[in-house]
Amino acid sequence: MSLSNPLPYNRNIFQKLILIALFLTACHSNYEIEQTLAKEFLQIDDQTIKPGTNPEYLSGRMKVYGVPGVSIALIEDFQIKWVRGFGFMDKSFQQAVTDSTLFQAGSVSKPVAAFGALKLVEMGMLDLDANANNFLTSWQIPDNQFTQDKKVSLRLLLCHGAGITVHGFQGYNTFEDVPTLINILNGEASANSYPIRVDNLPGENFRYSGGGYCIIQQMMIDVSGKSFPEIMDNLVLKPLNMQNSTYLQPLPSSRIQQAATGYLPTGMMTKGKRHIYPEMAAAGLWTTAKDLALFVVEIQNALQQKTNIVLTQKSVNQMLTQQVAPYVGLGIFLQPKKEEIYFEHSGWDEGFCSLIIGHPTNGYGAAILINANQPDLIDELITGLGKAYQWEGF
Repeated sequence: MSLSNPLPYNRNIFQKLILIALFLTACHSNYEIEQTLAKEFLQIDDQTIKPGTNPEYLSGRMKVYGVPGVSIALIEDFQIKWVRGFGFMDKSFQQAVTDSTLFQAGSVSKPVAAFGALKLVEMGMLDLDANANNFLTSWQIPDNQFTQDKKVSLRLLLCHGAGITVHGFQGYNTFEDVPTLINILNGEASANSYPIRVDNLPGENFRYSGGGYCIIQQMMIDVSGKSFPEIMDNLVLKPLNMQNSTYLQPLPSSRIQQAATGYLPTGMMTKGKRHIYPEMAAAGLWTTAKDLALFVVEIQNALQQKTNIVLTQKSVNQMLTQQVAPYVGLGIFLQPKKEEIYFEHSGWDEGFCSLIIGHPTNGYGAAILINANQPDLIDELITGLGKAYQWEGF
């Protein structure tokens, strides 16, 4: 073999070696992060600084991602084990995150809203499988060629299988005109999203749709004759003692002092500190990690028939049963971890990210809220918790 022009051959080898080295370094780095976070959580739990652990490690990871504040609630043995806040509600004022600091839950609003919708099913006011238009009086889903043979139902809306448009919403800053829910459904006036329509065959496949949850919100309003925040207060939030949670949009002035300021991926503050989401069922919940943990615990307890404060075991079983795809239930996602299946949902509003996760039978899980659009930090935190507390599949 001639060595007169070895560069093309050797360059490919070197490139491959560099990629392998980078990959191995990344794997080693991630492993170290997970192990250190696991130690950090054990340290948080028993309030001691153990030899070999760095009490500043968690704040260091927050700085890496540019996350001002974190709130975490850990669930163990079907109850909340601890709740902790880290960092600040607002970079400027450096007010500490507490157990009662309010964060926007983003799409974690959906499973909580689904609880309310399923309660109305149990009360006989809604039906999971009937034509959704039978319950809509203020607005109707426009029929077209896709709805000729099969109609949109509440079940299909809850599991993102109704063929509905509009993935998500960016909300409205405090200086903008905020549209009504009907405006949003029609994509008119000051709405910053497209009209919510059927453009795929209902029941054929999964496609994530925040638009479908706007339809659910309108259904719940129409059958009850009440505002959506009032419905959710009465059916879900108050019964579960989620006393710091509300779907009110905008947040009342009396509660603004509790509210964290959101920060974008660039590190810049969300315009107006936080956005307004009239798409309440899809993205409008203000809450705390403790309150979300109470919600997760109720799902677990209802499945075990320990309690049925809001829903019966039958309804919660349906919620955690796969629908149009193996990974989606009614308002919740089903996440495999090796041989285990967890229920979970994540969220993203402008300046905020969130996650809830729970094991359906083993009684552990967590709720995490941050005031920045940096979900990778949440992934690290969940992995650290899973390792620290020896969750199955982690």
